[in-house]
Amino acid sequence: MDKHLIDDIKHISLSLFNKNFFSVYHGSISARISENSFIINSQDTILDEITEASLVKLDCQKRDYRWSLANSDAHIHELIYKTIANAKYVSYTMPPYATAYSLKHGKVSPQDYYGKKVLGDLIVYDPKNIDDWIERAPHEIHQFFEKHDTHLLLIKGFGLISYDRDLTEMAKKISILENSCRLLALSANL
Repeated sequence: MDKHLIDDIKHISLSLFNKNFFSVYHGSISARISENSFIINSQDTILDEITEASLVKLDCQKRDYRWSLANSDAHIHELIYKTIANAKYVSYTMPPYATAYSLKHGKVSPQDYYGKKVLGDLIVYDPKNIDDWIERAPHEIHQFFEKHDTHLLLIKGFGLISYDRDLTEMAKKISILENSCRLLALSANL
């Protein structure tokens, strides 16, 4: 695997972990490495310690044993890569303020400068029946991205799926959304 790519993923993953957007064994991050393959963290990876050994290379045209080693979000990442040509990186995070905000609101309308300028309004997707959400998630997530001009999908009570062509840009948008939701929550108590 490309050492530079692994170092970039390691750096961003640690940063997201330190911000509490990932937790121990919770969340996923991946990178497209060719038209039909990507790398993703394995199911037992602690996301503050990404190494080459903790990443699994998956081929979208060949289901082999590596799919059973990969993070359970691999099918979500796979459909995003298959249907969105400019998706180079994908992540599933659970930023606490954004996820909490999703429980009570159908839309995020940032009131802070960066939230308004960079993100604008974001729809909160309601998966409705949570009992079968994991089975439906890959298809509903990629369909949402196909219908809406956004790189962020905040899912009620589930977390945030994001993609981008640039890993740093993806992390920046996650951070801006979390900060906007934190400010909205704090300002509601003033």
